Amino acid sequence: MDKHQSYWKANLRLMSICLSIWFVVSFLFGIILVEPLNNFHLGGYKLGFWFAQQGSIYTFVALVFFYSYRMNKLDKKFGVHEDEEK
Repeated sequence: MDKHQSYWKANLRLMSICLSIWFVVSFLFGIILVEPLNNFHLGGYKLGFWFAQQGSIYTFVALVFFYSYRMNKLDKKFGVHEDEEK
């Protein structure tokens, strides 16, 4: 497998992981599993409600930063990173 295919495969794997986490938090925790999660409380709010209103947004923002960090490492590993000028 050549360098470009390996890079793309690693990128797709990272995207799949991030999208899976986002799906679990936003769809499963915020919609499907909201009733069982509402038995727990976080900051005075029912946990299912919190995931639907805030948790999925916080998770998405965290995933954006995580993806950026990991892609920078991946770019450097495969030699496709942008050179930073000082």
